[in-house]
Amino acid sequence: MNLKIDLHGLSHDEALGKVENILLVNEVYKYQNVDIITGKSLPLQEKIINKILKKYDFEYYIPSNNLGIIQVWEKSLFI
Repeated sequence: MNLKIDLHGLSHDEALGKVENILLVNEVYKYQNVDIITGKSLPLQEKIINKILKKYDFEYYIPSNNLGIIQVWEKSLFI
């Protein structure tokens, strides 16, 4: 089961802070893959991808059957 981060009801700044904190802690302890629940906010998804996921070199995927989620994992989990 993946760790889920639900961002509904948060401002974009609050959401970015929450995602960054959880992903970095998760990276250190290698708990599990993370599902970021954004709803269908393309601007928020783009901010998360550009400001966090690319910055820290996380792998991610947005499933075509649920465009309101970003599935994230760290490359080193597969090395």
